[in-house]
Amino acid sequence: MSQARPAAPVATADPVTGTNAALAAPTPESAQAPVAVKTKKQKPAPRPGPRRARLMLTRLAPWSVLKTAFMLALAIAIVIIVAVMSLWWVLETTGVFDSVTRTVNDLTGTTTTAVDVKTLVSFNRVLGVALVLAAAEIVLVTALATLFSFLYNLTCGITGGLEVTLTEGR
Repeated sequence: MSQARPAAPVATADPVTGTNAALAAPTPESAQAPVAVKTKKQKPAPRPGPRRARLMLTRLAPWSVLKTAFMLALAIAIVIIVAVMSLWWVLETTGVFDSVTRTVNDLTGTTTTAVDVKTLVSFNRVLGVALVLAAAEIVLVTALATLFSFLYNLTCGITGGLEVTLTEGR
């Protein structure tokens, strides 16, 4: 009678724990417990293209529109003032006002009633007009934007609002 000798353990590493299986004591086949193997969850296939959401814009808050319109109008007013100042400085530096004065005086032909364009378009006068126009622009843009938000809210009951499609950027 010969006894069956267990097979020699094979040196393999356990993928779950990372230990060497050859170092573990050999056990009979029937005594081994089933080993749970961790598997990675498969991610769903990505959708082609960016995600989109379709929304309806049915109300504008007039106070929010007023604040936003005021800030944008203020920025535009600053741009207007800086542009006028820069343009006046460029025209003064290049001598355009003197040239226009000479041309007007040459065309009129009289030296007693000389026209001085530089005094007509002095820096203080031009900047004052630009400030008045900028202030009017701030008031008008803010008031009109707020009025249009009220009108938009009234018409949304009839039209249903604006449909907006939002797309996820990549």
